[in-house]
Amino acid sequence: MASTEGRAAMEDHNVSPFNALPPVVVALAVVIGGLELLFQAASAGFLGGQGGVGWRIAAMQDYAVLDQVADWMWENRSFPPEHMLRFLTYPLIHGGFVHTAFVVVFILAIGKMVAEVFSPMAFVVIFWLSAMAGALAYVTFLNSPYPLVGGYPGVYGLIGAFTFLMWVDLTHRGGNRARAFGLIGMLLAIQLIFGVLQGEFGNVVADLTGFAAGFLLSFVVSPGGWQRVLGKLRQR
Repeated sequence: MASTEGRAAMEDHNVSPFNALPPVVVALAVVIGGLELLFQAASAGFLGGQGGVGWRIAAMQDYAVLDQVADWMWENRSFPPEHMLRFLTYPLIHGGFVHTAFVVVFILAIGKMVAEVFSPMAFVVIFWLSAMAGALAYVTFLNSPYPLVGGYPGVYGLIGAFTFLMWVDLTHRGGNRARAFGLIGMLLAIQLIFGVLQGEFGNVVADLTGFAAGFLLSFVVSPGGWQRVLGKLRQR
């Protein structure tokens, strides 16, 4: 007869690794990954016939954040819902498979750590409001001819929330709070290098704004909110 430890080991071996991930994280990753699979299938001719090849481009035209569209709305003081919707939909559309894969990996890794502490609603709020903040910075401070697509500004918002958690923990333990910003510092350095090589800093602005938004939003939507943070600081 198998031992209790052996049976437990076999049961653990058969459990899906997705069970360890908060459902809201899995749902976001599945939606983003699923859309990319549709675009890949359409590009390969399995969906949409000959017109399927242009699905991604059409989606970018209709749902990406475009500086020209934002300028038109501001100049005419007209804000049609279909154009305002771009600020919500652009994180779901990506430039290709690799772009999508990196975003999904970050959501699963960083999102897991954030969603284990924050409520599902707080997780969604941080991701999408950070993405919106990144898009607003993109169209306000830049004049880029490229469409803004992809979930990186939202992911950087999650990184901001993760940084907040580390910052609170270090504050509570009396550690060096600057260490909490090590991850964003490394990622920003990498992005700056790519920005110099490509001559395009739009993503840097959007992502860094998303990070700042995620960090600041965490003071409001984290369990206990601002009062909990003040309590941690007063314990020093």
